[in-house]
Amino acid sequence: MISVIYAVIAAALIIFLSFKVIKTRRRLQISVGDGNNEDLQTVQGAQSNAIEYLPIALLLLFYLEYNGANIWLIHLAGITLMTGRIVHARGLLQKNLKRRVLGMQITIYALIGLCLLNIAYLPLDKLLGR
Repeated sequence: MISVIYAVIAAALIIFLSFKVIKTRRRLQISVGDGNNEDLQTVQGAQSNAIEYLPIALLLLFYLEYNGANIWLIHLAGITLMTGRIVHARGLLQKNLKRRVLGMQITIYALIGLCLLNIAYLPLDKLLGR
């Protein structure tokens, strides 16, 4: 299962971002909410953005593999997706708008590609109940 590799990388990214939130909360002594603190809002934003995009993207990646796509397409989609997510998270954490936008663009292109590839590899016989 190739898609598991990218699920593990995604989980590692979420864990990393979660630790950033925990570290920032401890440093600022804010246990609930964001205390209207920009640093905490930034790390929470990076974490929540990853959590918003990764589940559907990983599901699409899994189905692409499940439906028999070529191995290189699965890796290309997984690498593109994770590159976008990592570039976006770094851009957000470093307050680098250009990197953040680039990461989001890469992510969106990966999602569009995954959607189109899943349609192309959709097993019509199963869909029609044959």
